[in-house]
Amino acid sequence: MAIGRPSGHQLQTNVETAVIGAGQAGLAMSWWLTQAGREHVVLEARDRLGGGWLKRWDSFCLVTPNWSVRPPGLPYDGTDPDGYMPRDALVAYMDRYGRSFDAPVVFGARVTRLVPGGADHRLDLETERGNLTARDVVVATGPFQVPRIPAAADGLPAGVVQLHTDAYRNEAELPPGAVLVVGTGQSGAQIAEELLHAGRRVFLSVSSSWRAPRRYRGRDTFFWLAQLAIRGPELGFPPETVDDLPDPRMRFAANPHLSGKDGGHDINLRRLGADGVTLLGRVEAAANGRVELAPDLETNLHRADTFFDEHLRPDLDRFIELAGFEAPPGDFAQFAFDPPAIGELDLAAEDIRSVIWATGFRFDFGWIPDLELDAMGYPLHRRGITPIPGLYLLGLPWLHTQASSLLVGVGNDAEYLAHQISG
Repeated sequence: MAIGRPSGHQLQTNVETAVIGAGQAGLAMSWWLTQAGREHVVLEARDRLGGGWLKRWDSFCLVTPNWSVRPPGLPYDGTDPDGYMPRDALVAYMDRYGRSFDAPVVFGARVTRLVPGGADHRLDLETERGNLTARDVVVATGPFQVPRIPAAADGLPAGVVQLHTDAYRNEAELPPGAVLVVGTGQSGAQIAEELLHAGRRVFLSVSSSWRAPRRYRGRDTFFWLAQLAIRGPELGFPPETVDDLPDPRMRFAANPHLSGKDGGHDINLRRLGADGVTLLGRVEAAANGRVELAPDLETNLHRADTFFDEHLRPDLDRFIELAGFEAPPGDFAQFAFDPPAIGELDLAAEDIRSVIWATGFRFDFGWIPDLELDAMGYPLHRRGITPIPGLYLLGLPWLHTQASSLLVGVGNDAEYLAHQISG
């Protein structure tokens, strides 16, 4: 995989539009600005293209099918649309995308401060490559900004290796012994499965994330979700935007237990338990080599088992019928395994020498001191338009729809903002 810097783009001190971040959101924004003939620059902290995908673990595969890789101007054009690209192939795809329209990326230009510049409504940016001003700025730094690590981490023994999923690369880099994985979003479930298959003894602290079938009624579940988004409105399924969410906390909801590895499959936590993973409740505290666990394991497993049936399956079945698809009956089965309740974990007794925190990320917008945040740290905006004149946001979860931070949907938000910027 030969990936390097596209040449010929230097930092200018005065531009019409600056895009911060050259991941999938920033490149999509750049593509639309290029189509509009809008002068702009893309400021990237890293030294190459690939965005957040560069920090995924070695065996990571895309969880959504390849056909969902649809950046504007270069939708997936490979020979395996129903497959799941491994990490390096996805990074190479992003690199090819940026090169395909000569995106004006300046590498090594981490932005350290952004403030309004005065009466002319321009914005001042300080970067590690120098300073510049811009009339408009699009912040496209993605949803995975700062690893979120619980306070319990401070109570673990010094000899226990602790990694966030952001730093985990492969099983071989961990010290010998058992591994405690904390959190069962997509990353935690996939890493626990990988460690189990590598022969490790695995302890898994189960959170409230849910599972979904990899394939439902003969198709990848994402096929039905995509069709529902496209054809649903004409059949009585109105498109869901962030304004329709009953609780703003749902913007941060974890994704279902799915994997793109080995041809793609769903992950069932109860089956992992039956195969040897020790399932635990949430980690509440740690001290003196012991970890206290909440008595919520069965509650969380029950939610994982029933969420799809209660919240998605009825709409999918009704849509399939109304849209006239020929599809076999639903085939989402449960799995019977009841793990024992464990209230406390003795790390030394269980030979646990590694802890992987699969506990998600938090935003960090401290470098934009004038940006207003809500009580949950989410920046205030309206479809990416902030109260600060000329400042826009892109690529955040539920910026406008559920697909706003995904490869399949970020281009739509980028097009909308490009029209706002270009007038």
